[in-house]
Amino acid sequence: MGPKHVRKELLPDQSIALLQALHLVTRDGQLNADARRKLKQVNHLVGLLQPALDASFARSETPVLVDVGSGNAYLSFVLYELFFQTRGEVVAVEQRPELVARAQERAAALGFSRLKFVVGDIAGAVYPPRIDILCALHACDTATDDALRVALDHDAAHVAVVPCCQAEVARQLKELRDLEAPFRALSAHPIHRREFGSHLTNVVRGLWLESHGYKVTVTELSGWEHSLKNELILGERVQRTNGMAKAQLDALVASTGIAPKLLAP
Repeated sequence: MGPKHVRKELLPDQSIALLQALHLVTRDGQLNADARRKLKQVNHLVGLLQPALDASFARSETPVLVDVGSGNAYLSFVLYELFFQTRGEVVAVEQRPELVARAQERAAALGFSRLKFVVGDIAGAVYPPRIDILCALHACDTATDDALRVALDHDAAHVAVVPCCQAEVARQLKELRDLEAPFRALSAHPIHRREFGSHLTNVVRGLWLESHGYKVTVTELSGWEHSLKNELILGERVQRTNGMAKAQLDALVASTGIAPKLLAP
């Protein structure tokens, strides 16, 4: 894909220079298929985060966005360039030191002084005292649950997670012998068990957020041609608790017999 076509993929005020620094675009302005897929996902998520970003900047002079399981921190860099260059802070949390070191070098070269990096896993990392928005793009299996816990523990006003590789509940379904008949049929075959377990996991996550007072929206991140790991769960804190959602969650867990990590005391 040539430079003219690359420009069509960009958001307003998004620079090719940043994408070149991230190696998503080559020095001569080319964008390969894999990089285009990554950019599509990140940019679509940025667009869906716009209301949360607007609300956070309206509410605080120094909003804090935390990107957990950040990997190469593409999302963190893009968000910083578009929204945080004049105020606020972006914190990227990643457990692989080599990725953090590389991202820190890039941030320094770009002059992104309020883009911070933390080495650590999602559950054990040191976080800022206040988090306005918490994001997790493809945090694998129960790492998404760790992200949701961090959001709740820090009273994050907004949450955005794109779950990945949900295997925990599928493993539990395989071991359960007393499933009620409808659920037994839904999980009899390995491929159905994987898909049903993934769906059930994300339904639990949505209800859990609702039970803690979040208004939840579930949608797709981008077209299926770009990613099969495509479900986006958005949460906005609107109250402290929601008894109706808690009752629905308890009933679902009781009827299926599952015990997700997210619900552990």
